[in-house]
Amino acid sequence: MESKKFSTPDVSALGRSQHETGSEDRVRLLLIENDPDDARRAREAFETVTTETEIEAATDGTEALEFLRERVEESEPIPDLVLLALDLPEVDGFEFLETVRDDEDLVQLPVLVLADSSASGDVNDSYERAANAYLAKPSDPEEFETVAGAIERFWFQRVSLPPHGF
Repeated sequence: MESKKFSTPDVSALGRSQHETGSEDRVRLLLIENDPDDARRAREAFETVTTETEIEAATDGTEALEFLRERVEESEPIPDLVLLALDLPEVDGFEFLETVRDDEDLVQLPVLVLADSSASGDVNDSYERAANAYLAKPSDPEEFETVAGAIERFWFQRVSLPPHGF
């Protein structure tokens, strides 16, 4: 599991009274992406947001689920938000969603699908499995920055998320 902490000067307000991420003011994001170029673009895009963002990365659903279970078992903070590709080896994005939604420790974890496809079947299947949002994966690096900014404005600054440990 690769982790990199991005720091920027102005940290956004996250409604900390309802969203506890420990003593540090940052957002923990789990990026589940098997395409190294898309993973790099996503990381670079989140470097441009003002919210301090720590990104953990997994290349498939199995690795991501193991990471989350480990965090729960060790009473470590779980990510604040998951960015999920659908087309993954081993456990794909749909199976990941089903597993997370069936796990009482993870059921409230916000999961945003970031997929290559905008096919209505993939969109419907994602929402049927309780994805919190479905975003088409941008092809242009600047568009990745736009998506990261939109995620920051909505998920990091506007939404009140449940405290860890729910």
